[in-house]
Amino acid sequence: MTKSRTPLRALALVCTLKPSPAPSSSQLIARQLLDRLAEHGATGELVRVVDHNVRPGVEADMGEGDAWPMLREKVAAADILVLSTPTWLGHASSVAQRVLERLDAELSETDAEGRPAMFGKVAMVAAVGNEDGAHKIIADLFQALDDIGFTLPAQGASYWNGEAMKPGDYQDLDETPDAVVSTHATAARNAVHLARLLRESPYPAP
Repeated sequence: MTKSRTPLRALALVCTLKPSPAPSSSQLIARQLLDRLAEHGATGELVRVVDHNVRPGVEADMGEGDAWPMLREKVAAADILVLSTPTWLGHASSVAQRVLERLDAELSETDAEGRPAMFGKVAMVAAVGNEDGAHKIIADLFQALDDIGFTLPAQGASYWNGEAMKPGDYQDLDETPDAVVSTHATAARNAVHLARLLRESPYPAP
């Protein structure tokens, strides 16, 4: 099977602060996006980052006990990366920031043609929380992912924010709001379309 016909692969890195098996809204929204991607032929895997010992640093391997090299292999094998985070104090979680810091090492990695290692990969973002902040989180994560070399699809993010100063969680909703369902669908459709285009026509080598 040629590369162009190989099914696309998606990886969701869930950046909740809660270790498994605690329920997680960040995991739920990531799973929903993976399900949407699967409808367009992109098979997916979900990883809760906090379940692994991802050490602080900006290198590809921070030494004995560091779990990032294993996760890095999954990123390298994926065509589409979904980065999902809760909202804490108006910002992405510290786990999401650590993922970005570890991805920073990819700026010095290149493929066989001399392109940055993440060129040709598509990135999506999901954010959830019961306070405002999703737009800023998405903007911050998209900027970082773009710097690292990922390509961003049109409307390639999805989010949910509950009412400020009120209790409630995304995973506690009786059903997913129509607006979120529609946004999931658009983000997934555009991400798969873009990933296929980049596979067929890679960025030019330097």
